[in-house]
Amino acid sequence: MCGIVGYIGSRQAAPILLDGLGKLEYRGYDSAGIAVHSGDKINMVKSKGRLKVLEELTHNGSTLWGTSGIGHTRWATHGSPTDQNAHPHFNKNNSIVVVHNGIIENYLKLKIKLEKKGYEFISETDTEVIAHLLDYYYKGNPLQAVTKIMHRMEGSYALGIIFSDHPDELYAVRKDSPLIAGNAEGGNIVASDVPAVLKYTRNVYFVENEEIVRMTRDKMEFFTADEEPVEKEPVEIKWDINAAEKGGYEHFMLKEMYEQPKAITDTFSPRLRERDIVIEELNMSDQDITSIEKIMIVACGSAYHAGVTSKYVFEGLARIPVEVDLASEFRYRNPILQDGTLVIIISQSGETADSLAALRKARELGAKVLGIVNVVGSSIAREADSVMYTWAGPEIAVATTKAYSAQLIALYLLAMKFAYVRGELKDSELAGMTEDLRALPSQVEMLLNNKNRIQRFANRYLAAKDVFFMGRGIDYAISLEGSLKLKEISYIHSEAYAAGELKHGTISLIEEGTLVASVLTQKELYKKMISNMVEVRTRGAFVLAVTNEGNTEVERAADYVIYIPETNKYFANSLAIIPLQLFGYYIAIGRGCDVDKPRNLAKSVTVE
Repeated sequence: MCGIVGYIGSRQAAPILLDGLGKLEYRGYDSAGIAVHSGDKINMVKSKGRLKVLEELTHNGSTLWGTSGIGHTRWATHGSPTDQNAHPHFNKNNSIVVVHNGIIENYLKLKIKLEKKGYEFISETDTEVIAHLLDYYYKGNPLQAVTKIMHRMEGSYALGIIFSDHPDELYAVRKDSPLIAGNAEGGNIVASDVPAVLKYTRNVYFVENEEIVRMTRDKMEFFTADEEPVEKEPVEIKWDINAAEKGGYEHFMLKEMYEQPKAITDTFSPRLRERDIVIEELNMSDQDITSIEKIMIVACGSAYHAGVTSKYVFEGLARIPVEVDLASEFRYRNPILQDGTLVIIISQSGETADSLAALRKARELGAKVLGIVNVVGSSIAREADSVMYTWAGPEIAVATTKAYSAQLIALYLLAMKFAYVRGELKDSELAGMTEDLRALPSQVEMLLNNKNRIQRFANRYLAAKDVFFMGRGIDYAISLEGSLKLKEISYIHSEAYAAGELKHGTISLIEEGTLVASVLTQKELYKKMISNMVEVRTRGAFVLAVTNEGNTEVERAADYVIYIPETNKYFANSLAIIPLQLFGYYIAIGRGCDVDKPRNLAKSVTVE
């Protein structure tokens, strides 16, 4: 959510800020602004709407002269999207300027205190409180003022700050909201995420929680909230910069769908050895694995759906009981974490606010935590006891595709590893599953190449108002993700149901012409699912079926059938989700939606 870029150096700052913010558009925003120190004063331009508005107002940054500045893309929380509420925000005499990602939870209390001291507010945001609070505590020492406000603010924040009377310094602060800093040619740069800095540097510092960065043109220093110096080592980012570009595709989402075969291969291939699965960064011994008595999987959104799939895989293969929980629920209830419980936190960014809070809660309760993340050096990767990386590369589109597919592969490997170590999987069974795993990339590619057929079908349902997905077992988990893909990018109301729940209320929603997508990949459940399909079809539903090759019996209960190649039953999600991703994509395109930046959504949810 939101995006921060800051630069100080020998080059003009405004074009660099605009370029960096452009690389962060995928995070979601509804207004943008930049502030640049001219040497004499701080000049600011901000506006609601897309970055192109800001580019036009500043002639691509050429009208704002200065070699230090901060920029921001805002996703509205406190106050509607307006020019006044857009960041950056000034103090009362325009001598301090601030950009902010996150939420200040005690801002009303602070605002009332500041108003009593004569401060006036012109916006509805919590961020303006920070600017005035800095003004109140600033006595000529910027670092001291920053540490004082850190001790008084509650909530999450990543801040970029410039003080008018310190034109050669830029400050950045982090608490529970991601921030990186890097040494760029001729200066230094700070940002919310890696894509914003890749053009300028590949060596970045991951700012830890409650750390402060003070940067000048040729120096970067880190401090604690008590002003103690911190020594840090940079991390090399190995992403190909082209991975964050569209590469000729119309949308990032389509490009990333086509990158799924590579993401799947990159996630499993380094880990498959002759008769073993080796996950080098896992840091779990065979004894650690055999001592697991229960697994709790905690995640949000699509990562949660990957967790629901893996419940069936872990319980079926490794015979370990699994509980799957939404991170936002886990963190606010009182979970029972007995000895032998392994908590698995799944997050693409490794910075998801609820998931990170759930990790910390689990560790407070004494549980071992394994993080499955896509970003090396992210907060979840650093704070978990063990980590397993998904090698999907940068994912820009808000609606996840390749990161989700990579998460599935990581969970398959983990379940296979656990099952083998615990004696639940024989050598021959492991070899067979490994062979099926290696076949997935080519099978996914084949399904992607069938996109024209799915597009033609999608074009028939552009005016749909309600779509229902249903399945049993793993197919229910597939339905959850298929439904989410459709609703988040096309804005069509869509729900997924366990098919056995039809008679418990859901079937009352079926009427003439309702589209029902039915997933049938589990052979032992074919007959039950066909019965459910007949139930909805006789009530006027149009039934789309996604099933395995050879299951021609489904044609008597469905109006349209998409066949997927045969694979191990536990891997079915990796194939069945592909046509559902394409279906959602083409529905959204046909309706004129912005599939890469759907309304009201952000890529990385770093606030509650």
